[in-house]
Order: sequence, then structure tokens, then C-alpha cells
Amino acid sequence: MQIREVKTGSESIAVQVIYYKNRKRVIFKHVGSGKTTEQIIELRLIAEEIIKSHSNQLSIFKEEDSGKIFHTDHCECVGIEYNWLYKIITSLQKQIGFNVFQSTLLNDLVTMRIVEPASKLRSMELIYQYFGIKHRRQSFYESALKWLELKESIQQAVIAFAKEEYSFDFDILFYDVTTLYFETFKDDDLRKNGFSKDNKSQQPQIVVALMVSKEGFPIAYEIFPGDTFEGNTFIPVIKDFVNKHQVKNLTVVADAAMISDDNVKKLLYESLYYIVGARLGNISGELLNQLDKQLLREDGQTIRLKTDKGDLVCSYSQTRAKKDKYEMEKQIEKAEQLLKTPSKIKKIKFIKSEEQKLIVNKTLIEKTKILLGVKGYYTNLPENIADDKAIIERYHELYKIEQAFRIAKSDLETRPIFHFKEEPIKLHMLICFMSLVISKHIELKTRDTIRKFITEAKKVTDVRITNSITNKEILVKGKGTAKSNEYEKRLGLPH
Repeated sequence: MQIREVKTGSESIAVQVIYYKNRKRVIFKHVGSGKTTEQIIELRLIAEEIIKSHSNQLSIFKEEDSGKIFHTDHCECVGIEYNWLYKIITSLQKQIGFNVFQSTLLNDLVTMRIVEPASKLRSMELIYQYFGIKHRRQSFYESALKWLELKESIQQAVIAFAKEEYSFDFDILFYDVTTLYFETFKDDDLRKNGFSKDNKSQQPQIVVALMVSKEGFPIAYEIFPGDTFEGNTFIPVIKDFVNKHQVKNLTVVADAAMISDDNVKKLLYESLYYIVGARLGNISGELLNQLDKQLLREDGQTIRLKTDKGDLVCSYSQTRAKKDKYEMEKQIEKAEQLLKTPSKIKKIKFIKSEEQKLIVNKTLIEKTKILLGVKGYYTNLPENIADDKAIIERYHELYKIEQAFRIAKSDLETRPIFHFKEEPIKLHMLICFMSLVISKHIELKTRDTIRKFITEAKKVTDVRITNSITNKEILVKGKGTAKSNEYEKRLGLPH
């Protein structure tokens, strides 16, 4: 093949690709006509591309790859890929140790849960759309049940990574539970109606227990039937964790719902330290009198009292006192108004029944006044190991587990759950846990939310373009941004 230029009757130059067969000239393609030097040069470049794409003859000279040269008039954009984003999350999975399970599809489903949460089959379509990677549906059906056997290995990999990256040494764990509801009204042995933290009491749910490190990095999880009382999950999960990892010294931080006389006995029996919230409204009159006499009502003042649930550490805050007083006065006013119209009375805090008559509960009001601005915490940590200030600071860090739940529910869209059988539900939770681990690590290292990270990462795009001359697809690599370069540095990934 060769290029031929012919002068036309309109004083233009026609550019053609020709070849000779049986000594006769054959026009392979008429490229076009031009009058200016620039037009003719462009037509010659297009002709050269045509020859390169249709000729098997190798050049003895170093030539530019024709796929790297394209003309906008002869190209069509057929898609956008986020390969930099895929590279980052894949590298993080490798860092954490998720790649050792020899399941690229599982890893890619975890990636897609972070990038754009969807059903498993829809995620497979998005994996091809966003990253150009194809997975067979049959591969998912063949492998899904096998992945459930990876739960313990995955949690072991997470703990090993936490030890290396966050110096996790089992000294302290934050524990809490949440509920995830289903998009159905039918229950079974696992999906049960119970107290819903999502205000979906009419729909079945599961209870999910989560443990995080002091940084808020997820360490382990467990699921329970939806009607399980959250306090009943506490000891089984902690005890199982301690036995699996042969933990000798552990402090568990949890909210008030986890504490009970039975749980305290079991924690002490297992030689475990704890810091849990105290419901001061339930303390005895004797203990209330001690608190009232010994606690100075000054900002930041604390006391420590001995109880059968361990030491009760109480602190006072003026800001909290103002808020508590406002709420109390509002409830008292509401109670008094309702007593004027007995037929409209509902269950309200400061109303009680006495001799078949409804009256204002003055005893409870006096007790509430004593507790204005006071917050309590139970612990069995000796004062020489952790003073009152340390106990309070540790408990206040419980918000970090709430942050992890926020990521799981809002960003990873763990609920509502659309599965109906136990195995798919457990697989869904496994994928969500792996995604949560990666997401939280990204947040801790980049100091940006996972949504902001994804938004910024999607600015680095590769464009798939079809060259209409050669009918070949070209992938045009996008250039990294200043933010993407910063992310790579903070995540410790090669630039």
C-alpha cells in the first residue's frame, strides 16, 4: 500500500491509499481532498494510519504507535474508566492482605461497594463499565458460598494489618451494636422484628456487633437475630474474641446498654477491664445521696464511688446542667398541662399514679435536679492505672464506633438488605465489613471522608475512544491531580 496524491479539477489535492494488483492500480480508500498545506498534511497522516492498520509488514525503523495518534474528527468517545481509583483500592486490599484469598471477583465486589454500592450482579456490570474488567455471573454463583469460609481469615488479616499500621495491641476495644433492616415484612430465624435503631420497627432486621480500635479502625464483627437484646451480645462476642486471639489484657469500652449485674460478673470472671456508661436514674437512694454530698457542682469536677458494678465515676458540666435543666422544666410543664386534661394524658416522665389518681412525681423531680449536669461511667480499672479523667476521655471516644456505623450505613449502603437466605446475608455483611475496613483506613490516612475521596479520585479518568479510521479502541490515560498525588503519598502508595 502507498499514498497517492492527485490534483482534481477544482484545484484541490486528493489523497488516496492505493495498491497494485496484476500491474493495475487499485484505490483502497479515498481519504479526502484539501487545498491548504495543513489540510494535505493531515490527510497524509490519516492515510499513513490506514496503511499501518491494514498492513502486516513490519517497519525496520522505529515508528510511533498509530494507536497513540488520533484525530478528533474521526473519533468517538465510547466510555470513561476510573483506573487510578481501581489501582488505589486494589493496592490497599493488597496492603491489608485481602488479595491472598485468590478471589479477584470478591476483591472487585468489595471495591465496587466502596465506589458505588449496588446489588452483586449490578456491581459486576459496573466493574466492567468503570474498570473494563469482565466477570462471569457463573463465577459468582460458583464461588459465593466458599467466600463465607473466609470470615475468620479476613478478620485475622485485618488484625495483623492493625498491629502493623496502627500499633494495635489488644489494650483497648470499643464495642457497640446497630441494626440493619430488610426490604420485606416477612421474618425467619435470623431476620426478626426487634428494637430498631433505624426506626423501622415493622420490618425484620439483624443485629450487628462491631469492635473498633482506639483510632476507630474496624477489628471484628458478628451478627445476631434481629430480636436479640444488645446487652446479650456483649459477653459472647468479647469472650469469643479473647479466646480466639488469646488476649491477656483488654479494656472494653461500651455504652450503658451493655452493663448488667450478670455481665459485670462475667467480665470480672474473665479478668477483663471495662468502661461503660452508667444510667444514673437507676442508682440506689443511698448512692444518690453520696453523689449529691461529695460532687462539687463546678465544671470538670469528678468523684469515684464504690458500687457492686465497679467504681462509679461521675463528672459535672455546667453546659450539660443548663441543657438538662431546660429539658426537665419543659417536661414538668408538659406534665402539669396534661394533668389539667386527664383524658389526653399519655405516658410521660414526671407523672405517676397514686391511689388511683394521677399526680406530679415530685420525688423523681428532686432526683432529676440532683443529677442535672452529671454524667456517670462504671469501670473496674484501678485508679492507679486510669484516673477519672482518663476514664471519661476513653468513654467519649466511643463516638468513633458511631462514625464507623455512619460509613457502613450511609456511604456503603449496608441497608436495607434485599437478601432472604442466611448465606447471602452473611456474604453481604462480609463484603461490607471488608469495604468498611478499607474506607476507614482511607479516612484515617487522608483525613477526608470516603465520599470526598471517591469524588476526588473520579476526577482522574481514562477515556476510551474508538478510531473510526482503524476501527480500533484507544485508551487515553488521564493525568493525576494534585489531590490524587497527595492521596498516594498519604496512603503510602508508590506514585
